[in-house]
Amino acid sequence: MIPRLMADEVRNVIIIGSGPAGYTAGLYTARALLEPLMFAGYMSGGQLMLTSDIENFPGYPEGIGGPEMMIQLREQAERFGLEVQDKNVEKVDFSERPFKVWVEGEEFRSKSVIICTGAESIWLGAEGEEEQKGRGISTCATCDGAFFREQEVLVIGGGDSAMEEATFLTRFASKVTLLHRRDVFKASKVMYERALNHPKIEIKTFKTVKKWLSDDSGLSGAILEDPRDGNTEEISCTGAFIAIGHKPITEFLEKQVETDDSGYILAKAHTMTSVPGIFAAGDVVDTRYRQAITAAGMGCQAAIDAEKWLEEQH
Repeated sequence: MIPRLMADEVRNVIIIGSGPAGYTAGLYTARALLEPLMFAGYMSGGQLMLTSDIENFPGYPEGIGGPEMMIQLREQAERFGLEVQDKNVEKVDFSERPFKVWVEGEEFRSKSVIICTGAESIWLGAEGEEEQKGRGISTCATCDGAFFREQEVLVIGGGDSAMEEATFLTRFASKVTLLHRRDVFKASKVMYERALNHPKIEIKTFKTVKKWLSDDSGLSGAILEDPRDGNTEEISCTGAFIAIGHKPITEFLEKQVETDDSGYILAKAHTMTSVPGIFAAGDVVDTRYRQAITAAGMGCQAAIDAEKWLEEQH
């Protein structure tokens, strides 16, 4: 039997997830000499790894790339002693203290836990979608946009992220058609008008994707349906980007902390969850703001809350 590495050790704080919330929580708990351990996930850095330019984070007058910012946040936290493992947490046991966290079959124990797992993209689930994921259908224009130079692409959604994806794709695509199931947009006025006024972007309202069409080389188009009367039409495209929202990454918690109906963690006292000693920050909690800076701010709050709570346990 392989000996467990430090199996008996109980950490002060384990941070699950990375991104601006996780790294900021790591920075603050490390500076408080709590020797935090972070499981950053296989795709460390969270959704901002998929963001090309962050222009609304104070202190960056020229803007900064999402991946670049995440690397800098990580380095800053590690400089003060944050230990990072790029692994996913498989399950947890919050029923007793110390809390237990399992990573690749190995058990870790901690006096407190900060959950910063964020949220992930929602797919449409239309017919033919599964087969074309990565063959033309994506949820990340920043990752995949460059593959569609001088091609016609679709963007599905009505919020800021849909407008951002559509505007970004005009760098590459010859035409971007933005589809929305209603004629009312959640997007901010500035983002909507930027898309509306762009010569390469056409906005079609009252359109949903009924079925994806494909040929030997991948995605070739879609059958669109009008939700009002069921009328259908065919549109050709070689790329499609789904931007209809996100769902929180909380399934691994198996309802051990209270969440809302969508799975977002409910804060009970500041950033503390329904389980004393378990804290949460960032998009896994936040259904309203969903910004890099608010996530970072919540990471700071969760770290201070955890530090104060740990002090009170003595």
